[in-house]
Amino acid sequence: MKATAQRFAVRSAVRIAVGVTAATLVAGVAGCGGPGGDPGKEGAPGAGKQAPPKVAPRLIGDGSTAFTGVQPRQPKPQRLKPGQRPPQFVVFSWDGAGEDSQKLFSHFRSVGRKYGVAMTYFLSGVYLLPEEKAELYLPPQHDAGRSDIGFNDVEGIRDTVRELRAAWQEGNEVGTHFNGHFCGADGGVGTWSVEEWKSEISQAKSFVKNWRTNSGLRAEAPLPFDYDKELIGARTPCLEGRKNFVRAASELGFRYDTSGVNDQVWPERDNGLWDLSMQLVPFPGHSYETLSMDYNFMINQSGTVHGEPALHRLWGDQMRDGLVRAFDRAYHGNRAPLIIGNHFESWNGGTYMRAVEETIATVCVRRDVRCVSFRQLADWLDAQDPRVLGKLRTLEVGERPPGGWPAFLAERPAAVAGRATGDSAQRDVPRVIAPAEPG
Repeated sequence: MKATAQRFAVRSAVRIAVGVTAATLVAGVAGCGGPGGDPGKEGAPGAGKQAPPKVAPRLIGDGSTAFTGVQPRQPKPQRLKPGQRPPQFVVFSWDGAGEDSQKLFSHFRSVGRKYGVAMTYFLSGVYLLPEEKAELYLPPQHDAGRSDIGFNDVEGIRDTVRELRAAWQEGNEVGTHFNGHFCGADGGVGTWSVEEWKSEISQAKSFVKNWRTNSGLRAEAPLPFDYDKELIGARTPCLEGRKNFVRAASELGFRYDTSGVNDQVWPERDNGLWDLSMQLVPFPGHSYETLSMDYNFMINQSGTVHGEPALHRLWGDQMRDGLVRAFDRAYHGNRAPLIIGNHFESWNGGTYMRAVEETIATVCVRRDVRCVSFRQLADWLDAQDPRVLGKLRTLEVGERPPGGWPAFLAERPAAVAGRATGDSAQRDVPRVIAPAEPG
């Protein structure tokens, strides 16, 4: 992939929206942004499951992708029994998802195998398009061949495809972060119409389905999935443009979106898609919260990717501790899924990559925890009684169920209107949301 310096230049130029509400400073940041648990427990990636029967690959199109059968290592979702405590889901996800000289994609695949964690990799389609073919990309509201994150070279494409292939075979999900990563008012994704979003999605699929032709790497093995069926969810650049994207995605059969900002509460559907938005989490040492993403911690700490080296360890510890506190208040409280977003970047000396790895090592080994992909979380949500999910949504951030779980979910509840809207101690905390970044 084109050098990270180019991508740094893009990210460092991201604007920081600052607003003031009554006694609350809000610096906008939206990064581009089970317990993996005991082997053998339902929901742990591949736990207790036999490998699906091998199927002779059936090439699709030019052979860039292929149908190879059911994806390996997928847990079978089960409906909660009356009185049963919900598992604690945690989703680790990656925006951009390409392999470059930092080798972070391959590194975190290894971390996932070590701790039995499935993750979601949001691929940027232009990472499978060589720079000399840039004009194949026709971005909405921009000239052909324009991209705010650049394109790739042949070796970068070869490396990225290798990682995507192995990641899927290990049970991880491949989503999309779209293509050119345009933010802001000047043709950014927040200004796009539903039809422009459909064009962007179609092109993201096309770059995946034609990478062999576009790169000339015809001898390389195909990606082992049908991307038209694999692609069921996304995160928009800079967390912008969600309204029209969700409308487009709903019409195209997507199943979830993770482009919004929410509290740590149980998700609900929006236009038929599960709203698995980024979340506000504790920011240790501060009275406000920030988004559960490496970029947002970085912006609120140093405001630059090259902050003071003497503070790197402190900043990484802050992110790790903030994510673990967010986990603890859900794990011991309402059990709402924890959504975490990241980038394969070495900002501030790689301290955020260390923080993510230490968070995985801390939370994914806990009892009843399932560290899963967004697809696996959506599968589990689909399997539940909607009335039970409605009752779970009445619990506020960190709120324990009145009377304990056996009493709270003892019987199938009547239809529940939704989560209470009154303020709570957690919700009154001033929030810092950091700007959206490229990725």
